[in-house]
Amino acid sequence: MEAMKIGVLGSGQVAKVLASGFLMHGHQVMMGSRDPKKTEEWKSKSRNGQTGTFDEAASFGDVIVLAVKGTAAESLIRAVADKLEGKVIIDATNPIAESPPVNGVLSFFTSLNESLMERLQKIAPAAKFVKAYNSVGNLLMVNPMMTGGRPTMFICGNDEKAKKLVTEILNQFGWEASDFGKVESARAIEPLCMLWCIPGFIRNEWTHAFKLVKQQ
Repeated sequence: MEAMKIGVLGSGQVAKVLASGFLMHGHQVMMGSRDPKKTEEWKSKSRNGQTGTFDEAASFGDVIVLAVKGTAAESLIRAVADKLEGKVIIDATNPIAESPPVNGVLSFFTSLNESLMERLQKIAPAAKFVKAYNSVGNLLMVNPMMTGGRPTMFICGNDEKAKKLVTEILNQFGWEASDFGKVESARAIEPLCMLWCIPGFIRNEWTHAFKLVKQQ
């Protein structure tokens, strides 16, 4: 696929892994953060990576990667909404509550009848949100080598062209995408984070991924 300008909103491990993955695949990347100090180490280790504020990264990217804590996502999108009009937003967030897991099960601050991505889409209705990268750990996000072949990334969103572009990105990153429909489907996709994390919390197993199998 052709090289793109990618704006990464976030400076945590997920943001850094995805930003480095885009750089590795020949894209231009700017990582945005509230605190520029958080991106200095990544910039020093990555070739051609740029850093800036959230506003600068949101303006820079033709495609935006949202990779912040779920509790910070709504306020951030509200702050940069005017920079996101018409842009594809890869939403890697999960609505994880500020409480410890119970027997390995995380708590969410959303209900079964709403998702964080639905909230974000309402805040920035002109943006094209696509849920992806929320149901696997950062170690496997870029070109994972799995014994069962390419793992499946479940995606959803209202814009078909945006989902097609994210599917192409996922293919470049070594994944197969499975389109699960409109934004409401994030109500089912976001809790996959809970399921993925349980083996990690109870058995320290963090190297698995989901695979959708179909009858021939």
